[in-house]
Amino acid sequence: MKNVSLALNAVLLVAVGVLYFLQFSGGKSASSANGASVKDVSVAYVNSDTVLKYYEYVKVNRDRLEGKGKKLDQELKNRAQALQGEFESYQRNVSSMTIGQARAVEEDLGKKRQNLQMYQESLNQEMLVEQDKMTKELYEKITGYLKTYGKERGLQAVFKFDASSDLLYGGDSLDISKEVVKGLNEAYKLEQASSTTKKDSVSQKKK
Repeated sequence: MKNVSLALNAVLLVAVGVLYFLQFSGGKSASSANGASVKDVSVAYVNSDTVLKYYEYVKVNRDRLEGKGKKLDQELKNRAQALQGEFESYQRNVSSMTIGQARAVEEDLGKKRQNLQMYQESLNQEMLVEQDKMTKELYEKITGYLKTYGKERGLQAVFKFDASSDLLYGGDSLDISKEVVKGLNEAYKLEQASSTTKKDSVSQKKK
């Protein structure tokens, strides 16, 4: 199921292409250990490969999508094998069938083949919806965190840095990737803990 497999990886390609550019009002000079001031502009950059590699949210959801993709792929494979078995049975027995019987079986196999194609398309669509949801959530989490991070440190712009970006060079003093990943993971850990607490609370109320 090549399309589903491609869908699993596309979210990472989309995420790598996100431009994290934040412009804040009020041009004031600021100094920071994680950003460099040039006149009235203080900037930094994030290495997207570092974020995608070490951000726990990406790891968890990538594994979840891959697991779901493998499960759906196996379901599709099972249906395809079942249909193949019916076709082979038809080929073995067609000589003993009447023309009417053979046409009926062929028509039934044709409908099942169409249904299988429709099922494959629905699986691909399901995975695309999942990856789109993850991409949006990833963008919101990162940009939301960077807005707070940038304001706290007086940064006026945070750029994305990777092989495909327009930022051709950035000194190490401008690289805030590790600190951003650390902050993102701490926020994600608190989010998961809060979610677990809410689920436990709901479960106890139901009891």
